[in-house]
Amino acid sequence: MDIDVSLWAAVGFLFAAYAVVGNDALQTLGTFINSNRRLPWWALFLFAGFILVLVFAFGYITDGGELRNPDGSPKELCNFAVGCDPSYGRLSNTEKYPVFEPSWYHALPPLMLLVLTRFGVPVSTTFMVLTIFATIAGLSSMMQKSLIGYGLAFVVGGSLYVVLSQTLERFFRRTEHEQHAPVWVLLQWTTTAYLWAVWLMQDFANIFIFLPRGDGVTVGSGLNPAEAILAVSATLLLLGYTFWNKGGPVQKVLRSKTSVTDIRSATIIDFIFASLLFYFKELNDIPMSTTWVFLGLIAGREYAFAITTKAIKFLRTSQVVLSDLSKAFIGLVISIDMARGLPYLAQGFTENGFALPPLEMLAPSANTAWFLIIVNLMVIPVAFFFQNKSVFRMSGLAVMFAVGAVAFFTLPIY
Repeated sequence: MDIDVSLWAAVGFLFAAYAVVGNDALQTLGTFINSNRRLPWWALFLFAGFILVLVFAFGYITDGGELRNPDGSPKELCNFAVGCDPSYGRLSNTEKYPVFEPSWYHALPPLMLLVLTRFGVPVSTTFMVLTIFATIAGLSSMMQKSLIGYGLAFVVGGSLYVVLSQTLERFFRRTEHEQHAPVWVLLQWTTTAYLWAVWLMQDFANIFIFLPRGDGVTVGSGLNPAEAILAVSATLLLLGYTFWNKGGPVQKVLRSKTSVTDIRSATIIDFIFASLLFYFKELNDIPMSTTWVFLGLIAGREYAFAITTKAIKFLRTSQVVLSDLSKAFIGLVISIDMARGLPYLAQGFTENGFALPPLEMLAPSANTAWFLIIVNLMVIPVAFFFQNKSVFRMSGLAVMFAVGAVAFFTLPIY
């Protein structure tokens, strides 16, 4: 079969594939890499790569990853002549994520993600990559689900670790020399496989949105086997580089947290995170930011340690949590601005030069316009917070985020 992928689709796919596996090593494989630093990188890579191939193959062969349709009827397997979609149904709503040929500006968001990742910023790949392909309704759905994910993960992490910090975690600190017992090594590798597989089912959409998705009917409109093999091979190469680089600079965010290098603590974190992702995967097919779920879980965990452990300062914990959330928010604003601004500017380029398109193309409604203005203005208090993390600015920032979240769920943006 021929490989029919445009230049900008291929460039965008490669940028997105590396950005996804490089950035999200923080949340999915970060604890695995940290707690197994005694092992050669290639052994860890072979393990993760094998799971990636299995998850991709299942999603591709079953054309969306589901063996049955929503009504319970049997689902046809992939028609290889037509081509298939391995994104586990995350892109099936073409009204929110239309099918069209990627252009030059679609490759810029994953490139920006690569740049931000080099500075260790925990940016959401879902927002940075998918937003430019989504309609306003699609963006709103992703943001709502991601905010709910952050809140639920925060509550779950905080509740569990109020108990675990005084029981299991205290035991782990006293018996650090016993962490590599065979049973814990087996549990951690099993849990990592569970987490990595569930995460891939969520985030394959961020990579494969650049490649042919098709309509399931027109011959050659989807991803054919030759394109699928080439795509998964390229992703494996980029994943291998990430392991060789020990996760990259974004790993600093994880290493700053309490007790994450102990293999037993890492196992518990990964299991809770994987279970949360599995819950949201089964809830509906709306794409969401797994990064925000991870940050919520870690934030709740850190606050639980601060409440129950005198050695950890509550104020310091608040500074770290707000810093991580602020960095993620900056990434969200950048992704929104690029998603709305780049297509708007691209429309202005003609054979006769550049002419500014109508503003309605940038913000089709008054609610959208106010949304864009407010989220950009919110960056100003965030910048002041990074300049001086005083208690007053921390309190103001926390209130701003809370009010902003309530307003977002209350007022439609389209």
